[in-house]
Amino acid sequence: MRQRAFQFRTWGGARAGAGRKPRGARAGASHLRRPMHCRHHPLHVTLRARQGLSTLRKHEVFLEVRRALAAGRERFGFRLVHFSVQRDHLHLLAEAADRRALSRGVQGLAIRLARAINRRLRRRGKVFAARYHARALKTPRAVRWALRYVLLNVRKHERDAVPFGFVDSCSSAAWFDGFARPRELVFGARECRAAFRAQAVIAPGAASRSPLASPVVAARTWLLTVGQSRMAPFDVDDAPGAQ
Repeated sequence: MRQRAFQFRTWGGARAGAGRKPRGARAGASHLRRPMHCRHHPLHVTLRARQGLSTLRKHEVFLEVRRALAAGRERFGFRLVHFSVQRDHLHLLAEAADRRALSRGVQGLAIRLARAINRRLRRRGKVFAARYHARALKTPRAVRWALRYVLLNVRKHERDAVPFGFVDSCSSAAWFDGFARPRELVFGARECRAAFRAQAVIAPGAASRSPLASPVVAARTWLLTVGQSRMAPFDVDDAPGAQ
């Protein structure tokens, strides 16, 4: 009698390379149901543009993007606290009353952005590649690092795009008061705020036609107002790494 060889299965179970492959160069956000959201936790939201679009940091395009962000900065229980615009994606720091407010707020903002970008580029079709990615920030340290990552993100991708000592004009850094240096030494912030006011962006449904003073709103959560301020401050010249 000959002993029979045991045949190992070659399918099923966890293994390297298993699962559906991403559509495109990188995987997008998961399509699983988003977890419940606590209103006390700020959020770091990322929107990625489709390949082939003009850079979003181009002056004419960015002006439309910032106008759209200002118009949708506070709707449906969603509040835009800070942002930065990069060549092919946007980083947002936001607050939301619950999961539904987050979904409606970001989707409404994405629609405004897509219409503004298409109008400026004279094109039609989708602007953003996939679902947005959102990460809840639950500790003062996480919020502080997210602020640093968002406001200084251009120094991660293009270190020479902004001179040392200057804020990134394609972000809301001009409206941030938490830098390590005195406000008078944060160069470019005053000019950025003045240029925004000169655009006379009008809030939707506003009773008066007065321009907005800021494209973002003041934070309300404890983590964004008090908690993160207890951490060590960061400077305007810092270059954040991958988060």
